[in-house]
Amino acid sequence: MVLPNFIISGFPKCGTTSLHYYLSEHPEIYMPDQKELHFFTNKIFTKNNKGPGDSVLTQTHVKTLKDYQKCFKEGEKHKIVGETSPSYINYPKLFNKICKTLSDPKIIVLIRDPIKRARSNYLHLLREQRETLSFEEALSRETNRKALKYADFWYYKFNSTYYEKIRRAKLVFSNVLIITQEELSQEPLQTMKRTYEFLGVESAFKPKSLTKKYNPGGAYTKNIITSIIFKPSTAKNILKKIVPIRPWMKDILNSISARYKKTPEKINNKTHNHLIDYFRKEVEKIKKLGVDTSRWNNYN
Repeated sequence: MVLPNFIISGFPKCGTTSLHYYLSEHPEIYMPDQKELHFFTNKIFTKNNKGPGDSVLTQTHVKTLKDYQKCFKEGEKHKIVGETSPSYINYPKLFNKICKTLSDPKIIVLIRDPIKRARSNYLHLLREQRETLSFEEALSRETNRKALKYADFWYYKFNSTYYEKIRRAKLVFSNVLIITQEELSQEPLQTMKRTYEFLGVESAFKPKSLTKKYNPGGAYTKNIITSIIFKPSTAKNILKKIVPIRPWMKDILNSISARYKKTPEKINNKTHNHLIDYFRKEVEKIKKLGVDTSRWNNYN
């Protein structure tokens, strides 16, 4: 029986997709075709799926240990086996179960400037045609959306609060690596070398796709093509099970969607200042973990 010995556990919109595909190229590492298995959090999402499109997305989640094991059956010949589920880091109450089930896996956590992460999260739901509010209105509805049992991807501030979740991860798991999205984007080769060393594989390996961004983000014109590409649907879920998404397929979809990219509206000054105040203490705590936040907003 093969199970992961490392997990890219979060945070969403911090480069987890790119890191997943970069690592999948390494000959000593096995990553399943499906990203975001959400096995350990699937029961939480089943209860919290009342937001637009939430129930469609839960269709792709792995719900039984037997099915989870099947995802890694081809990993037997590999030294390292991993999976990527950005939801795990948000639920410290599950850490002990994950640690016991997977025999203390190594944990990789990606973070980024919290305001930019929250904004990217918002734009993601906007291009999926699920978010209908302005960024300011959506932020003010976060508590209400929690009460209405929306999935946690709608909680823009929640997903940008890192410290306490990472602190608790470090108490449970023996090996936790923190990477910033800024490091991965601006210093990809050095960041991958550090990641390989953490995982215990050949660190000189260079992924061919290292210059690619697999989820470029941003805002897009709404039309039939962008609807097909971005909007979740049961039909797309069924197709993905028959034909798993490959990196080259992502490349094609990204090149098509890029034709319809547009400049998103800027965050107004009032909201920006509010978020700086909101995340100020959070960023100070993150710095104490030894994380380089020099590329982030000035939260002083």
